[in-house]
Amino acid sequence: MSLVIGLTGGIASGKSTVAKMFADLGIPVIDADIIAREVVEPGEEPYNRVVEVFGKEILSPDGSINRPKLGSIIFSNEDRREQLNQIVHPAVRARMLKKKEDYIEQGEKCVVLDIPLLFESKLTSLADQTLVVYVDSETQRKRLMERNQLTEQEAMDRIRSQMPLEEKAKLADELINNTCSIEESKKELVDLLKKWNVIE
Repeated sequence: MSLVIGLTGGIASGKSTVAKMFADLGIPVIDADIIAREVVEPGEEPYNRVVEVFGKEILSPDGSINRPKLGSIIFSNEDRREQLNQIVHPAVRARMLKKKEDYIEQGEKCVVLDIPLLFESKLTSLADQTLVVYVDSETQRKRLMERNQLTEQEAMDRIRSQMPLEEKAKLADELINNTCSIEESKKELVDLLKKWNVIE
């Protein structure tokens, strides 16, 4: 039996760092963000639908979707954002499930689904265990300001646009507290994988 872990967190919580730890341990990670980019590449069915719905003005000269241009349309308009999600999300889900099945067939003991909106998109049924990478709000704000060169207000706006990490933490089966050092987070992860019998 393969264990499927749904990995999530908040902006600047260190989810990508933990995803890399899984990969370094030889555990396959299926990244929803990467797949979301793949499905809207020219030649893909969702790409055709996006161009149909949003018009050719969202295209770059090479025919690819100009993400900042599309972003400026959807971030200020919830209906348009929902339209885009209805095109992209089913395609992302289908491709993630296909990859997951492939890994399980290959005999992988554990597969990680890295999904930023795991709870918001109600995708927890895809995983056997949910794991949230958690940091306290002060650390989250500081890291985001430093990483993205943002003002405090800009950082808070981005943090508030997501489900609060405290809330995600309550919904999760397990937590990795990433407030301290990377070494400590790695130890927490290894302990969890031992508990789940993924590694010896």
